[in-house]
Amino acid sequence: MIKPQFNVTSYTKLLKKLVSQSQVATRLSQSEGVSEILSVSPQISLSSAEVSSGRVNYGGKLIFTILYCDEEGKLCRMQKGVEFTHYCDDDELAPAQTAVCALDCQRVSTRRDGSAIVLTAVVSANITIFAPAERTSVTSCEGAYLKSCVRQYVSFSTFSGECEVEDDFEADGVDDILVPYAGVLVTSASVSAGEVEVSGEIALSLLAMRGAFPAGLERIIPFRCVIPCENAATGALPEVCAELRDMTVNATVEEDRGKCRVEFSCTLAARGYVATVSEETVACDAFSTTHNLLLTKSSESVSFPYERKVFSERTQSVATSKAKLDFSCRLIAVTRPEAEYEYVPSSGSVEGGICAVLLYEQGGDIKSTEITLPFAVRVGSGEGITASAGVCSIVVKQPSEGVLEGEALIKVAAVYPKVCSGECLVAVEEEGEKQDKNCAIRIIIPSAGDGLYEAAKALNFPPEEVASANPGLKYPLSGDEKILIYKHN
Repeated sequence: MIKPQFNVTSYTKLLKKLVSQSQVATRLSQSEGVSEILSVSPQISLSSAEVSSGRVNYGGKLIFTILYCDEEGKLCRMQKGVEFTHYCDDDELAPAQTAVCALDCQRVSTRRDGSAIVLTAVVSANITIFAPAERTSVTSCEGAYLKSCVRQYVSFSTFSGECEVEDDFEADGVDDILVPYAGVLVTSASVSAGEVEVSGEIALSLLAMRGAFPAGLERIIPFRCVIPCENAATGALPEVCAELRDMTVNATVEEDRGKCRVEFSCTLAARGYVATVSEETVACDAFSTTHNLLLTKSSESVSFPYERKVFSERTQSVATSKAKLDFSCRLIAVTRPEAEYEYVPSSGSVEGGICAVLLYEQGGDIKSTEITLPFAVRVGSGEGITASAGVCSIVVKQPSEGVLEGEALIKVAAVYPKVCSGECLVAVEEEGEKQDKNCAIRIIIPSAGDGLYEAAKALNFPPEEVASANPGLKYPLSGDEKILIYKHN
């Protein structure tokens, strides 16, 4: 009689990854005094992400900072915030699950609708779903012999938290700050003593006024955020997304010194997950000398972050522009730099474009155009590599008429995954008795690498009898041996 015994272990698995897009729009009901919109800078943050039956609901806040010229040609700024909610459907979603959501704002557009101005942005959500699960394995089996193996298994822990980031610095000849824009790049993350430590840089881009004309200011602000994560194992590499909330930039002019003190503060929110890898001894095969067995096995293959590398590269090339520029255009400032990119496995590079808004003067009027500077940063080849990028120190010039050249510093944080695969025995059932062939001697020539278990299974004899009958064998076998067993009636 075959009687297996089982062990059941609870863990958290990565169920799936979802991508959702939606449009977020808001209306400036009164557009009087707005002659031309020069740029719109969006700042997006997540407020909630909850899983229900068949659906994940997420919401956030999007703040538009609009730079425009009034009817007298003066540069002005206004802000408009909008809260939004959206959802993503999937049949496997259930209330007991957890969602980690990262939002990204893409393709901001403006249009006039009568006396109003409509601002529209495409919001992309990358959602990772985690679910509680159980892992069953056979621990022993009466009437059968088990083969034990050491396997690696993965369980995930999620985390989220906030920290305050502050900085202040001086700027020469600045009268006021028009438009603040900031991007976040996580450069390192680690786990120790039940907490996740996240470090990185905030690339702050400011459009300021110096006299009658705008000027661009840039500042790199380092940050460090410590977030509790009780179940994470020390030494694991977290997957992290970070964003800014409640960003404030104040400027105080000290006229006697000709200086402007800029004070920056924000709430930085970070969230993500950590994979904990454990080694377990499990049964991976079984045989019986008296019965044929039906074996059921379960296999897992899980990918998780294993290594993070940061690449810094200065790129310089011809920049494309949506407007036709010539020497009648005086370049003034570059604002709202950001990177649009993707990892290309065939080249092993993160490739894309550095996008920004170029302000210039033509015929006494201040105008703007979107420019793009291509870049490629090699990070290495491999399956499942993900990357994030940040931009700073962007400069644009017109060396010859109608030709723009751009230079910028691009930083890329690449995350390299590791795959853990495991298989274990989850059920053992009888499939009838074996027919005894009444052989007096049984002989096998094993394969190289076989152990005692494989030899015993091939001979259909208990492992201890095979070992005692062939005391001179050394395991694992070389494949040159000949093993024989005398059957005793």
